[in-house]
Amino acid sequence: MMGYALTSIVCGIFDVKHYLHLQLVPHISRHHQYWRLATHHVACSSSSDLLLTELLLYGVGINIERQFGSVKFASFAIVSTLMSTILEFSSLILLHRIGINHIPPGPTALAFSMLYQWYRLVPPAYHFRIFGVPLSNKSFTYILVSQLALGHVPGSLASACVGLLVGFIYRSELINIKTWRVSPAVIRFSTRYLVPLIGSTRAPRRLNRARPDRREESVNDEVVTTARPPTPTTQGDSVPSQAQGEAGSVVREWVNELRGRTEDPARIRTPSEAEISQVTAMFPDISRELITRALQRTPNIEVAVEVLLHV
Repeated sequence: MMGYALTSIVCGIFDVKHYLHLQLVPHISRHHQYWRLATHHVACSSSSDLLLTELLLYGVGINIERQFGSVKFASFAIVSTLMSTILEFSSLILLHRIGINHIPPGPTALAFSMLYQWYRLVPPAYHFRIFGVPLSNKSFTYILVSQLALGHVPGSLASACVGLLVGFIYRSELINIKTWRVSPAVIRFSTRYLVPLIGSTRAPRRLNRARPDRREESVNDEVVTTARPPTPTTQGDSVPSQAQGEAGSVVREWVNELRGRTEDPARIRTPSEAEISQVTAMFPDISRELITRALQRTPNIEVAVEVLLHV
């Protein structure tokens, strides 16, 4: 997405987009400009095509990459681009007599190849009807990409059909190309030089604790969390409820200690190293000091775990 946006903007600034489209006569047949077979994939012809392409890559390409994995997705993109180049050139040779002599620049074939994989792999989330016509949430994406296919007919429509055909060939067993992967050298180069340009791809960790205001903290002695306490439904739930109550009292005592309030020293016990190691393995994000305090003020490991779950 970043590459297509950058190349399209640069080509528009320097006014070189007329070198990017693929045309059989006269560029290839007479002037032998075969380099157009590769350059017509690198940039979009207009800002509207760039917007539609970016929306399609974001809405469809991310889902396909999650299904495939990054390495397989990169291999799929390379294979689809090469196959679409061969098929687009063949379609110009076969269909130029009926008016298909020009294919606009842009990754239209690659985008529609991804769209076919998305159609086969990602199920619709919900269905609805408009004037009796059955639709789904994926219908909005189909309507959006139809503008990309019909933007520069007949060339854009031919490129879209080539992309769907490439997606079908890749998905089927007609040609065994799904097992090919990019070389480890390319993966190492991308990991070392390209990933730092994008930034961190790991989702941030969401905490379960809600920190109250100081005014609320002075009134309430309990630690407020977003976790919902379990509600007992049968008589057998009395033991978990008792453990929850005991854990809540321990939490209140712990908060009182942090605020400087005194407590009964007889309730403090000395946990063993095995207990500390066991709880530390269960809560690697919590410091050893807090785990030791929780074990000192609880009668057993189970209650200490309940306390740490509420922190």
